[in-house]
Amino acid sequence: MFAVMYRWRVRPGKEQLLADGWHRVTLAIHQECGSYGSRLHRADDGTWVAYARWPDRETRENSVTPDPEGLAMMREAIAEYFPETRLTLVDDLLAEPEAEPQAEPEAV
Repeated sequence: MFAVMYRWRVRPGKEQLLADGWHRVTLAIHQECGSYGSRLHRADDGTWVAYARWPDRETRENSVTPDPEGLAMMREAIAEYFPETRLTLVDDLLAEPEAEPQAEPEAV
């Protein structure tokens, strides 16, 4: 799996516009390009942070934004873009532990 973290500083009063645009864009990308979805939240320092998950790097690199109106909403809201960060997900930390082997019942 491949993930990217995005960070932005948003224009005052445009927070909802960013959230609405991000929701539209990520929904369209999920449906059209096969992304695994994303999360968006406001960080303690006032920047907005989003995490997007993809099946692999190639899927992300080859995707196009199928919602230009949603993308325009985001661009209107964003005052400053920070460089994206590519993340390595460690799925095995989230996996449930394997079940303990059960002893065979004794024959009667």
